[in-house]
Amino acid sequence: MHTVTSRSATLTGIILPVVLMFVGAYFTFTAVQGNHGLFQRVQIQAEADRLADVHADLQAEVSRMEVLTRRLSDDYLDLDLLDEQARDVLGYVRADEVVLP
Repeated sequence: MHTVTSRSATLTGIILPVVLMFVGAYFTFTAVQGNHGLFQRVQIQAEADRLADVHADLQAEVSRMEVLTRRLSDDYLDLDLLDEQARDVLGYVRADEVVLP
């Protein structure tokens, strides 16, 4: 009877640490590689930084277009800009101008 208890204690002494080691390894792997792990967080942050740069570029373009729109509005008409836009759209060049490609 004493051998059954010692065999059971030895089996428990070996199996329990091995099972706990595998459980710990699983949670460690999931914390690093999982859907919400460290690597995923780094990828999401890099994508957020890239999109912030794109947003800043688009915001600058919108600001530039707002200025051009205001300069061509009824309240404030920039004749030089109007002339430039008309020439660009219609493709006209005056006889005394030199066009560089």
